[in-house]
Amino acid sequence: MRFLLIILINLAQASLRQRDSCNNQEINNECLAVCDAEYFDCSKNCENSDCLRKCAEEVIACENSCPCGADCPTGCVDCPEHPLCAEECEDAQLNNNDYKICVNAAICELDFCLKTCPPEIGCHNSCYENYTQMLFLCPCIEQELTTTTEISTTTTQISPIEPSDVFILVIPYKVDESYLQSGDGSSQFSATINAPENNYASEAAHALVNGKLHIFGGNSDVTMIARLDDCSLNELTVRLNEQRSSGHAALSIENGENVLICFGWTGDIRRTCEIFDGSTTVSTFSADWTHNYGGLGLYKNQPTSVGSYEKEHQKAETLSASGWTALPDHPKRISSHSLVALENQSMLLIGGRDSGNGGVTQSGIWQLKDENWNQIGELLQADFFGSAIYIGRSVYYFGYDSKAIERLDFNEETEELQTVSQIGNQPGNYYYPVLFQTVSNYCI
Repeated sequence: MRFLLIILINLAQASLRQRDSCNNQEINNECLAVCDAEYFDCSKNCENSDCLRKCAEEVIACENSCPCGADCPTGCVDCPEHPLCAEECEDAQLNNNDYKICVNAAICELDFCLKTCPPEIGCHNSCYENYTQMLFLCPCIEQELTTTTEISTTTTQISPIEPSDVFILVIPYKVDESYLQSGDGSSQFSATINAPENNYASEAAHALVNGKLHIFGGNSDVTMIARLDDCSLNELTVRLNEQRSSGHAALSIENGENVLICFGWTGDIRRTCEIFDGSTTVSTFSADWTHNYGGLGLYKNQPTSVGSYEKEHQKAETLSASGWTALPDHPKRISSHSLVALENQSMLLIGGRDSGNGGVTQSGIWQLKDENWNQIGELLQADFFGSAIYIGRSVYYFGYDSKAIERLDFNEETEELQTVSQIGNQPGNYYYPVLFQTVSNYCI
């Protein structure tokens, strides 16, 4: 019986090793050998099935922690402190070919970007930002992670970037329809993103953690957390505490080291939030109001939400370390909008539905500044369920209903709205598409 159990456990181990290849496969093989040795040392002293089961659980945990394992799907990039990764990273600039190849590729991209820049500092700053983003994908690059439950949202200075230098990866609910959109509207190319299933991003919220795109929950898996590595969405072993299938939102906080995930469609989840720090989730806490489809943005550098789809209210509240605080009500009973923070500590509310007026789609561009709501402009086409991203001194809005892609340009000094222009159309009616600023040839 014991011999048969060992065979079954070994077969289970073999199935666990059927992983996609990653950049540190040799280290993975070495690590698995260590796990095997530890398993046999453990099992040889066993006299019953409970002991063998414990040994099997330990070896599975060991294998999951290996570079290229379930906890480190892209290898040493995920687990730089693993002992075998540390060995590979000693004098990596001399001895680690994967590191040298990755860094050289980033340097080549930086060199090309800088040489094609006009004499504008914003373009050069953008090149260096993209270079740093590429380095995060390299093995051995040190990335310090900080875990804290305190809400802190200090933002970095935003440098002007010309629309011609902007490229946005758009991942809709059907992953195979992803595309790369240029900021000036001159190009739109299909992008190839790999995912466990085609509807993987359906109704998922998204935000950056340490410069890497993550998606949270959605129809595909209500507690899923996945990360974009190169051109693949990889599911993490850590999961959300609450089932967030739709109506929720995510926001980068604490200089992008953590993400705040809040709200949901039904039940008590509509008033809950949790924090993800890139490796573990933090305990759930409550909001004062239901804010499903109310979004999350920054106002005076604090997480803020406005309105609700189901409760049809116009309440706004902001979150600090001491809890939620009421802000002035929005003039409309608003929902299904997009919230975007400006560098001047004001917040924009774009599009959405006005449930106080029969759920009509609105085109208003509203600004919360100095504790007052004011409409500062209008979209060219009214819309709702759209996604927005602020890059340089422009907000890019990707509409759901009209399919329009609109760019809102602000002046550099005071961030006052100057113009609204349509730069293209989405290929389909994409509900809250995932947006990610990247480089010109990303995954095409």
